[in-house]
Amino acid sequence: MNILNKEDYIEQVSIDCVILGFHDRQLRVLLPKIKILKNIWTLPGGFILQNESLDDAALRILAERTGIRDIYLEQFRVFGSLERSSPGLMQDVLDFHWDKFLESGLTAEDVAWVQRRFISIGYYALVDIHKVVPVCSELDESCEWYDIKELPPLAFDHAEIVMKALGYLRLMLNHKLIGFNLLPETFTMKEVQDLYETVLDKPFRRNNFQKMILDLDILERLEKKFTGAANKAPYLYRFKNNIGEADLHLE
Repeated sequence: MNILNKEDYIEQVSIDCVILGFHDRQLRVLLPKIKILKNIWTLPGGFILQNESLDDAALRILAERTGIRDIYLEQFRVFGSLERSSPGLMQDVLDFHWDKFLESGLTAEDVAWVQRRFISIGYYALVDIHKVVPVCSELDESCEWYDIKELPPLAFDHAEIVMKALGYLRLMLNHKLIGFNLLPETFTMKEVQDLYETVLDKPFRRNNFQKMILDLDILERLEKKFTGAANKAPYLYRFKNNIGEADLHLE
């Protein structure tokens, strides 16, 4: 195990990723539970290799966690509060995995750097939740989706990072079409409205919302979605233009 070898990484800078998916009218966050004696979850994150850019590091971390590389990704904020570090928690992690570190030839001096103060660069990623197969790292007990409104106990300042990401997503969702990255390749108009109502936490009139979306002229209408009642089956849609080319102003 050489994941904590300080020679490989840029010290005291890390990346935390808020991976967001949408399912059953819930905005969900992918969270690993760290393998220690306490019930604590974290954001998927990691360190930046000496020979890679910030975006490449974030894409690598996301691919390791989700199994996919074609991800909408955006850097949204840097977190550098003096209070964000937790040396005690990091010591718990090191203690729990100490036998593995010894097997890898690492010493206490080799891994002491992870207990120092870190500045974290926050990214959020929007994914089709059905394409993601969550992957645990060697330090994780589990890696699962959680409703953003019912988060488990998060380490460090990760709860704040999630909420800041949500705020930024809401701001951007009201101007750009990035929200469609949370939907599958084909979708119904109801699924689009459910997504916007869930993320923005407010209702829209169905007819007004559909007209607003269709007037953008960005969707191609396909066959109806089979539901067992042909006369009530909704149409499926897909994008005919690149996401983000049109402005969307929701009042």
